[in-house]
Amino acid sequence: MLKVVDTHAHIHMPQFEGDRDLIIQNLEKDDIEFIVEVGVDLESSKKAVRLSYDNHGIFSAVGIHPHDVKGIEEDTLEEIENLAGFSKVVAIGEVGLDYYRNLSPKELQVKYFIEQIELAKRLDKPLIVHIRNAYDKALKILKEHAREMKVVIHSFSGSLEDVKTALSLGFYIGISGPVTFKNANTLRENVKIIPLNRILSETDCPYLTPEPFRGKRNEPKYVKYVVEKIAQIKEKNVELVADQLLENAKEFFNIR
Repeated sequence: MLKVVDTHAHIHMPQFEGDRDLIIQNLEKDDIEFIVEVGVDLESSKKAVRLSYDNHGIFSAVGIHPHDVKGIEEDTLEEIENLAGFSKVVAIGEVGLDYYRNLSPKELQVKYFIEQIELAKRLDKPLIVHIRNAYDKALKILKEHAREMKVVIHSFSGSLEDVKTALSLGFYIGISGPVTFKNANTLRENVKIIPLNRILSETDCPYLTPEPFRGKRNEPKYVKYVVEKIAQIKEKNVELVADQLLENAKEFFNIR
């Protein structure tokens, strides 16, 4: 029996309207120690906080995703800061840069990425970072503004050099469903060199569903397939790997 943890979920999203309560009820049955429910804008951050307070096995993170920073208003980050004061809010995130879709202007992405890093620093909260097609710029910003902070690069998709840079800064690496994909050889090679005590297991549900369920909606219980693949890549006992990943999550998010 594996005790697993999903450190990055979005069960507040509409894809879960029909069975959210059932998924939450089944967390213990599915051997999930806890999940971290992650906001992407102000409204979803409020939903994440509510879910965490209504359910024992859920913690939350609050922040504005790079896709959504174009909608930030004068008091948005102040409201995020107020939400972050609740005890079950364990991180600021997800924040970062996404130059793949560019749904918000790059200059706004950079501005609010830095502002939310500084917010996390001021509140002494870990930081959950989203990076897509922007590793050079994002890591440069993190190197300048987030030294000595707890940072996880969520659903890592960078190069070997990006891994080395992130590890040199003391960051954690989030590994999700793509590690199981047939064409994800670069990611699997990266996992080989990441120390096990610097990996966080996650789903990013409802997205990035692992094999053998690819093409279906992702959900927290599928995190075990990520854990099993990490163990396979590391050539280690899967129970020991699951235990270590759980300890990593508790350490990173200060959950005891």
